[in-house]
Amino acid sequence: MAQFQFFDDTTSPDQGPKHIAKLRAEMARRGFDGFIVPRADEHQGEYVPRSAERLAWLTGFTGSAGTAVILQNKAALVVDGRYTVQAAEQVDTSVITPVQLADFTPEDWIAENLPQGGTLAYDPWLHTSDSLKRLEQAVGRAGGRLAPVDMNLVDVVWIDRPAPPQAPVRPHLHDYAGEAASAKLERIRRKMAEAKIDALVISDPHNLAWAFNLRGGDVGHTPLPLGYAILPREGHASLFFDPTKVTNEAGDAVGDLAAFAPISGFQGALDELGQTGGKIRIDSATGAVALIRRIEAAGGKVDVGADPIALMKAVKNKAEIAGSHAAHLRDGVAVARFLAWLDREAPSGKLTEIDAVEALEAFRVETGALKNISFPSISGAGPNAALPHYRVTSSSNRTIERNQIFLIDSGAQYEDGTTDITRTIIVGEPTAEMKDRFTRVLKGHIAIAQAVFPKGTTGAQIDAFARKPLWEAGLDFDHGTGHGIGSYLSVHEGPQRIAKTGHTPLEIGMMLSNEPGFYKPGAYGIRIENLILVEPRTIPGGDREMMGFETLTFTPIDLRLVEPAIMTADEIAWLNAYHAAVRDKIGPHLDADTRAWLEQATQAIS
Repeated sequence: MAQFQFFDDTTSPDQGPKHIAKLRAEMARRGFDGFIVPRADEHQGEYVPRSAERLAWLTGFTGSAGTAVILQNKAALVVDGRYTVQAAEQVDTSVITPVQLADFTPEDWIAENLPQGGTLAYDPWLHTSDSLKRLEQAVGRAGGRLAPVDMNLVDVVWIDRPAPPQAPVRPHLHDYAGEAASAKLERIRRKMAEAKIDALVISDPHNLAWAFNLRGGDVGHTPLPLGYAILPREGHASLFFDPTKVTNEAGDAVGDLAAFAPISGFQGALDELGQTGGKIRIDSATGAVALIRRIEAAGGKVDVGADPIALMKAVKNKAEIAGSHAAHLRDGVAVARFLAWLDREAPSGKLTEIDAVEALEAFRVETGALKNISFPSISGAGPNAALPHYRVTSSSNRTIERNQIFLIDSGAQYEDGTTDITRTIIVGEPTAEMKDRFTRVLKGHIAIAQAVFPKGTTGAQIDAFARKPLWEAGLDFDHGTGHGIGSYLSVHEGPQRIAKTGHTPLEIGMMLSNEPGFYKPGAYGIRIENLILVEPRTIPGGDREMMGFETLTFTPIDLRLVEPAIMTADEIAWLNAYHAAVRDKIGPHLDADTRAWLEQATQAIS
């Protein structure tokens, strides 16, 4: 059995209506007409602890993004296109209506459905300043009012709510971090001085972990220590955690750079910070409204803006890049072993999506270095592959059938690096349409891999490179082409991304994914994903500082799905060179049988 994957739905079908009924009773008792429940914790994180899975407990929906609005006589669950099918399957639609984000934002739905003059309650720890402004506007359109609550109403009625996580906080060794925490803090303080900021409240645990070279285990898939930090421009920092979580090793590693304090004292520390009269930066992306109000109530001046740590963290140093190379080599061997196993076993027609996930995880465990998976694996056979963010459960588990596409998107957390890879495999014979669509996705993938661009270029400017081969056939995909990657941190890291909304200029040292796709609902899905690193490029005769991408991921791409007739000679040369590099890098680490499979899987095409 797998060590890190869970395949059962977290709620039974009849729980959602019962839980919503309890919430409505509590709303009525307090005189509220509605309550908003975002899929978020106090840090606005993608992965949240079980104690913060309020949306799943209330509605039954287990996706990683969504917002429920519960009124006394109706309710909505607003999700984006990734979760259309999942939302409809997991919630009781007689009680709560799934709503497409493309049709209605949560604010649009509130403005249209909140009773005239009604009161919408919200938890100020689960909303940022920007999201609260949107809520205020929506409630204003309905002629209503917003009411903050001191305790989340879901927590009031969630009797068996899990306790907050207590994973140990440990140091992240210098061999992997590549820069001492003291040097990082000095750089951060220089940025604070430039912005005339007197103190920074670090509300994003990813930024806290990076700045102080700490790691934890409070959420699934990302080694995060949940807590806060206050970093003054001058003087000692303060780190706020539950005292039982802080190990002696963490204390020794931090030393006199910061004082550890109990999380129970954090709000009092905000009061003291406000009383200094200084300019306090609150992160616009992760800073809760509750932080702002606490500081302002104490007389402080709040400056809502970007946490400077986010951009620093995105640019990897030499040690982090070396660690990523090692992690990807190790992971490439494990994935190649899995693909060889899949080619042997899948034609029997007996394998399921869960079998594949567990086998891949077992190969990663055999590396001896696996700390965790970096996200719940997407293992989709046939029509399930057409759901970009499908997550297999015991009830949805399909057999991998012949002449169907199988897509597996997975990743690993190693202490020296984080990986993320997607491979699309045909079991049996593909149709001509499958080969055409796969090859167009591959052409887009190659266009990103080969891109050369001047300093200052954003991911939004590059995104169309991946779409052009699909656009030429009247096709497209609805997700971004690439997201940032952390270094033994989150598999989804900003601010850099390759997407229509990727407006942060790319910098040398940033890591991203390269993952165009195509999805035919009810039939099949295709995605090809490698991780890439921004590196300098020299163009003879050029007068601009140029950059390009180094490919970090080395695992075969299924040649049975490639249609060479619609590829250019340059694209074929790239694919052959990539597969030659795969053979050179991972071949020596494979057993004889798997190496023979690899030779066949990476043969040159013409």
